[in-house]
Amino acid sequence: MTIRSYHLDSGAGLAGLTLREHPDPVPGPGQVAIAVRATSLSFRELMILRGDYVLPVKPQVIPVSDGAGEIVAAGAGVDPLRIGERVMATLFPSWQDGPFGLEHLPQRGGSLDGMLTEIALVEEESLVPVPGHLSYEEAATLPCVAVTAWNALTGADAPRPGQTVVTQGSGGVSLFALAFAKALGARVIATTGDPGKAARLRDLGADEVVDHRAVPDWPARVRELTGGRGADHVIDVTGHLERSLRAAAIGGQVACVGFVSGASPIDPRVLFASGATVRPIAVGSRSQFLAMNKVIEANGLHPLIDSVFPFDEAHDAYRHYASGKAFGKVVITV
Repeated sequence: MTIRSYHLDSGAGLAGLTLREHPDPVPGPGQVAIAVRATSLSFRELMILRGDYVLPVKPQVIPVSDGAGEIVAAGAGVDPLRIGERVMATLFPSWQDGPFGLEHLPQRGGSLDGMLTEIALVEEESLVPVPGHLSYEEAATLPCVAVTAWNALTGADAPRPGQTVVTQGSGGVSLFALAFAKALGARVIATTGDPGKAARLRDLGADEVVDHRAVPDWPARVRELTGGRGADHVIDVTGHLERSLRAAAIGGQVACVGFVSGASPIDPRVLFASGATVRPIAVGSRSQFLAMNKVIEANGLHPLIDSVFPFDEAHDAYRHYASGKAFGKVVITV
């Protein structure tokens, strides 16, 4: 038998995403074969297309870190009774718990093959069960941006009921952070530059929405909305850390998740004046993934999906995601 997989060289652009046939892979010791049912795209996939992803990417990698499917074969040392389980895989296979370290750098869809394939070989130690109420399409949205959002919120000091969380825009991390913050009892102030998306953010539970185009000094507005105190948590996905620091309360936390709007310099005086802690976030560990899933299950949360594309239309899925028009995750079914 043969299977099909997409392959890509970092920096090759969408034209470099090619579909190939391979012999049906056989799991080795400690591995399982997963029949992938769905994958989802995140910003890292666009960075790999452009060639500016911060971690190593091997030549002709099978891309996409996120996916969910069913175990169809087990290698030596794996309980064969696991065949048939619905599972996801962590982005960093060796990162089980504790702080991130260089030993955990190998990552799925980068230095390791990813999930944009019909059958994926995955280490048993990196498996995470799919929450029972989620479809494969919903589960496929979790491994990268959902775990990142969970780590950003809870990796140091989780928000307590009544505290304020600021989210930025309507990308995957921000939408998950909004959902998790509300589930934890926090007040959420969301920022956006799109009035149409502002209404949707309110519908998803945002207590306040600040249009950063209409109100360029949105940190000042956050302070107004918090009685001058500032936010307890700011989830920074834009790279404009100075603004996030000005929006944060003394003793607050700024989670540095990404730089979708480009990086900007930080005035050290702003950092000292803020009294806030800045934490860079590298997705999260398997234990954080499992803890997140408990909250997802307990609250009956469903990831927001913008659109679903079939496997043969992966290029169209990438184009739609890159357009910036999606509100919610872009999923590719296999």
